[in-house]
Amino acid sequence: MKNNVVYKKLTLPGRLFYLLGVFFLSSTPGQQFTLFVKTVASVFSRKKNFKSDSKNVINQIFFTGVEIFPVLFVVATLFGTVIIIEVITMMNKVGFSDVVGDLMVIVIIRELGPIFTAFLIAGRSGAALTTYIGSMAINSEVDALATMGVDPIRYLVMPALIGGIFAVLIMTILFSFSGICAGFLMAKLLIYFVGDMLNVQISWAYLSTAILQSLTMTDFILVIVKPVIFACIIITNASYQGLAIRKDVRQVPKATSRSVIYSFLYIVIFDVILSSFYIFQYFGEISKII
Repeated sequence: MKNNVVYKKLTLPGRLFYLLGVFFLSSTPGQQFTLFVKTVASVFSRKKNFKSDSKNVINQIFFTGVEIFPVLFVVATLFGTVIIIEVITMMNKVGFSDVVGDLMVIVIIRELGPIFTAFLIAGRSGAALTTYIGSMAINSEVDALATMGVDPIRYLVMPALIGGIFAVLIMTILFSFSGICAGFLMAKLLIYFVGDMLNVQISWAYLSTAILQSLTMTDFILVIVKPVIFACIIITNASYQGLAIRKDVRQVPKATSRSVIYSFLYIVIFDVILSSFYIFQYFGEISKII
């Protein structure tokens, strides 16, 4: 009733924004955003158990980051090897060897490194979190927590969010580091065995110097901002999909698949949004090649 009175007092643009806000909050992305806000607010809750919270956060960091590192290292190494060989080969052919560092920074550090890391974590840790929370929801354990006076969001989602942020941030940095360093070693090994077939000459001094000279403040900011945003997307979406499961065990695999697919979709969307802030810098860097 109160909302109807407020709505009638609004002007036409105000009513439009009001309806758009109601539509957004009632949609799945809006409900996920609401869950994220509640999770952040639960960090500052008066009911704090530092020992239990820190233990849960550490466990989440270990599960999300440490356990996935072997797979991430292999993917980063193979990915870095291909990128290094392709970039150096193509740039040397067209006579633009001075932009090798720029391309390495753009491809590995700024763009595909954070996305690949987020995809790997969403496919493994995000899916596992949805299954874990969904199983608790089916067995009425989430309701039992609320009955005992324990906030399910603070107990389940908050540690996963904090631990996920740290894990994704660390793994993104390690992905870029592994892709460049281990990728260089693999490229040198491949060149050694193949010989003149690749017609590529590369040294660590040349590659490292080119990359360091190409790094800008934007890259250091994105190395922090992108993983944080991607982690919030993965954990919030995975937790929402798990909490939304009703008393039907058949909904668990469906929710898990939705968790992975929606995480991939949101990650790509937000990556495009973030890329739009420095698209003009891209044009400037591309113009140097053209």
